[in-house]
Amino acid sequence: MAILNITYNGLAMDYAIDVDYELSDRDLRRVAVEVIRSGGIKGLHIAALPENTFDHYVIDRFSSPTGERRVYLRPKVPFGAGALR
Repeated sequence: MAILNITYNGLAMDYAIDVDYELSDRDLRRVAVEVIRSGGIKGLHIAALPENTFDHYVIDRFSSPTGERRVYLRPKVPFGAGALR
């Protein structure tokens, strides 16, 4: 069991997933698309969400000191990438 945190369109929401914590990044992206398409996250239901929506998102995995496992699916951010000229 893990908590999947999806950041999309300025919103960040948690979704409890009963899957292996070590699920591949590709499968996690697919799960996120299906969760949003199905309306599994309150306030974020997009039935026609494209399959490739999260292709360029970053996936971070963390375990808390109490053993809670969290997976973050978030857009890439420019911090640390150097200044654009």
